[in-house]
Amino acid sequence: MTLVEWAELVRAELDLTGDGPVEKADVDRVLDLARDAAHSVARPAAPLTTYLLGIAVGRGADPDAAAAALSRLALAQADGAADA
Repeated sequence: MTLVEWAELVRAELDLTGDGPVEKADVDRVLDLARDAAHSVARPAAPLTTYLLGIAVGRGADPDAAAAALSRLALAQADGAADA
């Protein structure tokens, strides 16, 4: 099973069918953000950060812009730790 297929099963289970299908770009965006948060902040930051992204998108934030802002924030944490 691919992650897109899994996401579609989850979407159906949560009755999110009116929001359109999950695309590979959506999966990649979330996984990239999770990677940045896990590697730059802490592993537990990955699910927390992606959850908060979902809330923001659900409230109308642009998915690409919000994910990019959170990735920058996470990466800045790693940069700040390296400077210390």
